[in-house]
Order: sequence, then C-alpha cells, then structure tokens
Amino acid sequence: MLSRTADHLYWMARYTERAENTVRMLDVSYRMSLLPRNNGCHDDGWGAILAISELTEAFARTGRPLTPRDVIEFVVLDRNNLSSVWNCLRAARENAHAVRGTLTAEMWETTNATWLEIRDMTPEKLQATDLGEFFEWVKFRSHLLRGVTFGTMLHDDAFQFVRLGTFLERADNTARLLDVKYHSLLPQNESPTSTTDYYQWGALLRSVSAFETYRHVYRDVITPYKVAELLILNDAMPRSLHSCVDAVNDILGQIANLHSAEAARQAGELHATLHYGRMDDIFDTGLHPWLERFLERINRLGDRIGDNFLVPVAA
Repeated sequence: MLSRTADHLYWMARYTERAENTVRMLDVSYRMSLLPRNNGCHDDGWGAILAISELTEAFARTGRPLTPRDVIEFVVLDRNNLSSVWNCLRAARENAHAVRGTLTAEMWETTNATWLEIRDMTPEKLQATDLGEFFEWVKFRSHLLRGVTFGTMLHDDAFQFVRLGTFLERADNTARLLDVKYHSLLPQNESPTSTTDYYQWGALLRSVSAFETYRHVYRDVITPYKVAELLILNDAMPRSLHSCVDAVNDILGQIANLHSAEAARQAGELHATLHYGRMDDIFDTGLHPWLERFLERINRLGDRIGDNFLVPVAA
C-alpha cells in the first residue's frame, strides 16, 4: 500500500493511543493524590507525570507552579504542548481525515466526533468537570475506535498499520509509567518481593486496567515484584510489554517488504528478550536501567519502521 496512507493510519492510531495513555497516567496520579501515604512513600505524582512524558522542561518554560491543576491543564489542554490530549486527538482526527476513503464510516465518525467534543474544551470547563469522568471519557473514545476498527475494517495491510501504531505506542507508554511509578512507590530499602501499600499499588494497576487481572493471575497480596512481572513479561496481559511486542513482531511478519528485514530483526530480538526473560535477571540488572534500555530499543524500532514503511521525515 502507499506509504503516505500507511503513515496516516499508523499515526492516527498512535495519537489515539497516546491520548488514552496520557489520561491513564493522569488518572493514577489523581487517584493516588486522594489516598493516604505511607511514611516511606516519596511519590511526587505530578512531577512524575511530566517526567514520564519528557515534558518537565516544557512545563517549566510556562512559569506555572507544580500544582495538580496546572499540570493537568498543561497535559490535557495546552495548545503549545504537542503531546497534550487536546493535540493528540486533533492530530488523530487530521490523520484520519487525510485517509478518510480508507476508513469505514464508523471509524471516521468516531474519530471526528471525539475531536468535536474536546475541541472547545477550556480550562474553566475542565475544572467544572469531574476529572474521573473526563479521564474515563477519553479512554472510552479510544476503546470505541479500536472496537469499530476491529469490527468494521477489512483486515488487510491498512488494518495492520493501525494495529502497529497502537501496540508500539502502548509498549512505550507502559514502560514509561512503570519506570517512573515503580520507584516512586517502592519505599527505600524495601524488597520488591515484600507486601506493600495495597491502595497505592492498586491504583497503579487500575491505571493500566490490570487490577482484576493481577488478582486472577496471582490470587495473592500485591507485591512490587509481581506487579513488574505482570506488566513486563506476562504475554496474556494486553498492556504488558511482552504482549505489545508480540503483536508488533507478528504484524511486521505480515506486512514485510523488500526493505524491512532490519525492522523484523530488531522486533524479533526484542521479542526474544521478553519471551525468554526472567524477572530475577531483570532485577539483577536493575529495573530502571532495563526499562531505559527497552525504551531505547522500542524507539529505535519505531524509527526503523518509519524508514521502511512510512513517509520519510523531511531533513
């Protein structure tokens, strides 16, 4: 298929997934801010939100204080923040409009309606809105688009590029969330295998829709070790790194072209790391260095996919 069409479909999916993951990260900080803290917990949730998205310097340039209200407004609505939820949903709609003929009517209507609903959102309107309900609305609109995509779109190469964008973005965001939140929630000198604050870690699991899954898989108290294991190595967990890379590896096999051997190699190598990996080895390496390395590799894979399949970026 044309690289321009593939590019728009891929980025439509990535921006939609990015908007969803951004509100998931906001949601976990919002939930945690309402909970009592253990003495050993040093979570700076709102600063962590900016660190996760590499927005600390951009936020500092605005001159705003580091308060929940200012961080939420910046991350959700700031027109100058290209990673804000507002800008992500705008970009998703623009990419969908560029390939409207490739989408089904339901896909276009869902994407367009989402943008029309958030387009006129202002800080005043956001403050008057229940934040939990707003976060759920963004997640619901993302879920709705995925549902109509799976249920109405022909499962051809165009469909695979939508999936490819979704899973690459999800892997990146899950790794960022786990990297920042894991260390801020784990009190100093506490073992990853020890039991920990049920409500704080429960909020983290809920942020990636994994609370019920954790209880089903482990049927035990929440421990940081098992949280990391679920979100990294469990291939049956839809938002885990293993599951996302599984999907990326499979999709690249289906859309392979004459130039994509290196992308396939990188995806296969990353898949093998997760498929045969063990949490003990990851913790021996250090969870933070391991996740940093994962982010480097997933971003390098994204660059390679761009080179092999999508519209070249202008110099």
